[in-house]
Amino acid sequence: MTGELPDEGPARSTDGTDAPAPDVPAPVGIASRLRHPAARPLGMATVAVAFVALILVLGWATPPYRSVISTDRLGPENGEPVADYLTRAQTSLQPTDLAPRWSLISFTAGVTAARIPEFTGGLRISEVLYHVPIPRVATPIISIGVPAGDAVAVASRRAAAAQVQATPAYDERSVRTNQVVAARLRADCACVVGLVVDGPLPQLRTLAALPGVRSIQSLPPDASAGVFAVAPLLPEYADSVNPGTDDGPVPDN
Repeated sequence: MTGELPDEGPARSTDGTDAPAPDVPAPVGIASRLRHPAARPLGMATVAVAFVALILVLGWATPPYRSVISTDRLGPENGEPVADYLTRAQTSLQPTDLAPRWSLISFTAGVTAARIPEFTGGLRISEVLYHVPIPRVATPIISIGVPAGDAVAVASRRAAAAQVQATPAYDERSVRTNQVVAARLRADCACVVGLVVDGPLPQLRTLAALPGVRSIQSLPPDASAGVFAVAPLLPEYADSVNPGTDDGPVPDN
């Protein structure tokens, strides 16, 4: 005796034949799907509808991001006759409202950074534009954004020099050009060619009459800060706004 129950074999009926296996009920969920095959696609459709509804609710609660697209521009267009731009700039100062406007001050000749406060009348300066002119050598226009205050605008020439020095150059001519431009900026050359300021038209018209100011162009009062293009009217632009040649020798300093 091992303690195990004897194997009685398959169940038998009273007549000696094998009895059928007992009918074990299937789980309710399985049985339901077996009895109703159409329930499967119906359930999937219900989930899909709920998912779409969730997307619609989230889309309503979180509106899509609208990118800012602006066609506002301060400064002349490439190839524009200088006389046409000067007329446009003068016209932009004619409205009679007192709302502050973003405006570009361009000079008849470059000025040193130390002279910037002479041309702003205490207006908020947001950008200082530098250009180091070298005959028959293409040099960059450097734009330096500044916080409020004349002192930081005056000190921006150092940032301009650092920006040029850090600009990648891919040939010897460009390397030498950047070195000369940075060196002249550090030496406080008269290379400020434009200022972007924010102020009302009456004060801007007063500044436009100052000696050394070539033009002031203003944007509409609803122009958004930081989303408009800026291109200064360089002093060397006489007849039209076209880049000069780049076939002259690069000086040593």
